Amino acid sequence: MFNAVYHNKRVLITGHTGFKGSWLALWLSQMGAKITGYSLQPPTNPNHFQLLKLNINSVIGDIRDADELKQVFKEQQPEIVFHLAAQAIVRLSYQNPVETLTSNILGTVNVLEAARSIGAVRAIINVTSDKCYENQEWLWGYREIDALGGYDPYSASKGCSEIVTGCWRNSFFNLKDYGKTHSTLVASARAGNVIGGGDWASDRLLPDIMRAVNQNEKVKIRNPLATRPWQHVLEPLSGYLLLGHKLLEGRKDFAEAWNFGPSENENSTVGEIVDQMKKVWPKIDYEIDPIPDQPHEAGMLRLDCSKARAQLQWLPVWTSRDAVEATAQWYRAFYESKQLLSLENLNRYITDAQNKHITWAKE
Repeated sequence: MFNAVYHNKRVLITGHTGFKGSWLALWLSQMGAKITGYSLQPPTNPNHFQLLKLNINSVIGDIRDADELKQVFKEQQPEIVFHLAAQAIVRLSYQNPVETLTSNILGTVNVLEAARSIGAVRAIINVTSDKCYENQEWLWGYREIDALGGYDPYSASKGCSEIVTGCWRNSFFNLKDYGKTHSTLVASARAGNVIGGGDWASDRLLPDIMRAVNQNEKVKIRNPLATRPWQHVLEPLSGYLLLGHKLLEGRKDFAEAWNFGPSENENSTVGEIVDQMKKVWPKIDYEIDPIPDQPHEAGMLRLDCSKARAQLQWLPVWTSRDAVEATAQWYRAFYESKQLLSLENLNRYITDAQNKHITWAKE
């Protein structure tokens, strides 16, 4: 996969103890990468990272601690950095706006500066969010050239993180100087609502459903008509890894911003997702319980991923229905028989990609 570019590569993942970071660490481990993770302690109990028991160099630290972060970069000399560490919950950003802004903006600055302080880093991918765009509640998808913005502190922090990334790319990792004064290519990746096994974060739809069903309770759905670009966590990860592959090959034309999301017809409402999950695990029960005076959240959010499809030749492997079924099966196996289906999910995803002749999956 990915032309075996990650085998024996020194990779640093920030946020490796989180949901998406732990899945990325699993995939890179399977490809023989030499991984260092830098993150806070796992945010929940249980948590996916500790369940996986990966044999990687795990450093517990805060990306707001610039000195400690630089020391890790100096000691590990990573060749590629996947920056995922962030405060990732919209509603929590209203409660802790300063923590959200410092983690998501200053944390990005610290990662880019740590990379700049050593000469080993050849590629940096800053993972932000589909919420980095100035949301106009359009029916069509946002493109990489659309305006950045943010109504809530979380969205604003992700828009700012994108601006910071562009600033460092222009000021310190300028493409015209690549191969002359520096050897680092910087890109950013914007993905939508990811689902999959092993997510226990608070105030997220799927974890809330699974906690409720495990406790024989009805889950309360506050906004059943909200539409999101739902996709399995492995989908954007395949995009990040494909993008990293191009950067490690020295392809300057890929050092830009990229959207990774499902096909246009794959967007689903919250209500539709819950109904699909109930078909896989009939024990799931819910009730509509809109909360009055709740903080603002986007109602309609879509991504236009034409650029990734045309230039990266990246394509989704699973439909949203596939993603929902795999997620429900993961949690059902975990709660009913303590099975961990993560590696099985990854292998099935790769096999499906190969059967569909997806470029990155060629054997």
